[in-house]
Amino acid sequence: MSDSRLVVSLPGETLREAVGEPPEGVDVVLWDLQSPAPSGAIDLVVPPYMGTSARLGALAGVRTRLVQSQSIGYDDIPATLPPGHVFANAASVHEASTAELAIALTLAVQRGLPDFVRAAGEGRWAPQRLASLADRRVLLVGYGGVGRAIEDRLQGFEVEITRVASRARDDDRGHIHGIDELPGLLPRAEVVIVGVPLTEATTGLVDADFLAALPDGALVVNIARGKVADTDAILAEATSGRLRFALDVTDPEPLPDGHPLFALPNVLISPHVGGATSAMMPRMGRLVRRQIERMLQGEEPLNVVYRS
Repeated sequence: MSDSRLVVSLPGETLREAVGEPPEGVDVVLWDLQSPAPSGAIDLVVPPYMGTSARLGALAGVRTRLVQSQSIGYDDIPATLPPGHVFANAASVHEASTAELAIALTLAVQRGLPDFVRAAGEGRWAPQRLASLADRRVLLVGYGGVGRAIEDRLQGFEVEITRVASRARDDDRGHIHGIDELPGLLPRAEVVIVGVPLTEATTGLVDADFLAALPDGALVVNIARGKVADTDAILAEATSGRLRFALDVTDPEPLPDGHPLFALPNVLISPHVGGATSAMMPRMGRLVRRQIERMLQGEEPLNVVYRS
């Protein structure tokens, strides 16, 4: 596409440092998609991590071989990516960090850490006996890369894990239930961790009926996308005190200042930071290098999820 040399655009110096010295025959340019394209033909384009979809219009009229996202989710891409591009997500970059946060949120709520922090802030010693994570029935809703990473980390906590994916199947760990089986699975779940991609089928999945099917005291952890859940339904169950919630994602997002969910003691909110750790840039740099090497060798790119 670009004479005999491969042209790669990166959004900034941080990722360029993570990628390191490019292989022979590769030219790296910096482009954040907020200025005119540095060339009419760029083999590999890596947009910025945040606000990607809003900037993809800059690719109109630019010939590319691959647009490499820095995120796993891509639900907002089909509506904004100009025609003629191949889009890859960042599978392998965020799974470990997102799984860590899912476990951290689950443990924090199960063991009452928010209550202890509030008491300490008031100068009070406030012991209480709370539910363990051990011996709980955990329902994993969504079994892609993040779901598998969460399961891996749950193995040492002595829980009973039930896995749910878009369709029923079996693997080397046993049976995976189809999402159509949820009505029969929710009444037994003590902890539900939601990690499905946002699609038309999963929008509003965690609605009033979903929550009503859960037993009293159940914990719902959402590390998927905010629109997977109905915020009004969550607020109703949380306000009643019947269910507990740990939310890394919300709808709307960011959650407006003063939103009533912030004030509820049975709701723990983190500001969509599942992948925001020190692991991201080194892993993103390795992924970009793998994509470059595959292009140089004439191989198909990894993680292609959409063609516009």
